[in-house]
This record gives sequence, structure tokens and C-alpha cells, in this order.
Amino acid sequence: MRLFIAIKLNDRMKAELVETQRHMQRLGIRGNFTKPENMHLTLAFIGEYPGPEDILDVINEIRFEPFAIGLDGMGSFGNLWWAGIRGQEALKPLAKSLRHGLAEAGIPFDRKKFTPHITLVRRPISPDGRIPAAVLQHALKSEMIVDRISLMRSDRGKNGMIYTEIE
Repeated sequence: MRLFIAIKLNDRMKAELVETQRHMQRLGIRGNFTKPENMHLTLAFIGEYPGPEDILDVINEIRFEPFAIGLDGMGSFGNLWWAGIRGQEALKPLAKSLRHGLAEAGIPFDRKKFTPHITLVRRPISPDGRIPAAVLQHALKSEMIVDRISLMRSDRGKNGMIYTEIE
């Protein structure tokens, strides 16, 4: 199974991100836009792993107080454009605790530096080759409370990836 640990987004935040994608398209940006049902915030990418039980044990050991996150600007990793996150003062320690728990349990995960983001479009093609500065302005009001984390499974479907919550 191809697994990752994530924060699922509420419907309001997804709707605002979808509107941001539509705004991009109106500006002439093309690419592989993330489907609303696949929008999430990854805390740890595990990849291929034989079963979820050990990972669920780690998740269930993580304790945290609910906290708010919101959208904050845009950025890119090469050919991937994303929405940034505010509320990292609580988010980063959560990710660190989770990753520490995975390491202690001997569960391999991608150890790249944690950069909280929500993927909006892969392989974007922009008329001027850049992210338009004002694209995410209207979505900056979106905020949600994080009170749980989820183990997700990733499967390749006919029309792209399908993400399913395991717990």
C-alpha cells in the first residue's frame, strides 16, 4: 500500500481553493489541477508499506490540542504550485512529533524538510511563466480547526490518483 499521513481539509477551505484554481484558469493557467476530493495537507509521506497497523499505532500515540490553520500565499517546488499555510506554530511541532514517532517505530518515511502546503496544480503553464501574485488573495480568509490526523492510502485510478482515508 502507498500511504501518507495528512490533515483532511474542511469543505469551506476546499471550496476556496477550488475557486482559486478557477481564478488561475481564467488567467490562462493550464496544468494538472488537484481535484477537490484529493486536497489535503501532508504531514508525512510513507510510500509503499505492507500494512497500516504500525502506522496507526504511531498516530494514536500523538496527542495535541486542536489548533487553527489558514491559507497564506502561494509557492512552488519546480513544476508544482501550492497554497501556503499559516498556523505553523502548532503545525510544525505536530509534524515533528509524528515523524519522531515513525522513526522510533522503524517506519520509513520521506525525510525531506517539512514545508506545509496544499498542492493546487502540477505542471502549470502560465502565460508569463510565473505565479500571478494576486491569485490567492481572495482565499486568505479561509481557516479551519485541526483536531485529527488521518492515515491515507493512495491508489492510481483511471482518471488520476484516488486518496482514501484508512483512519
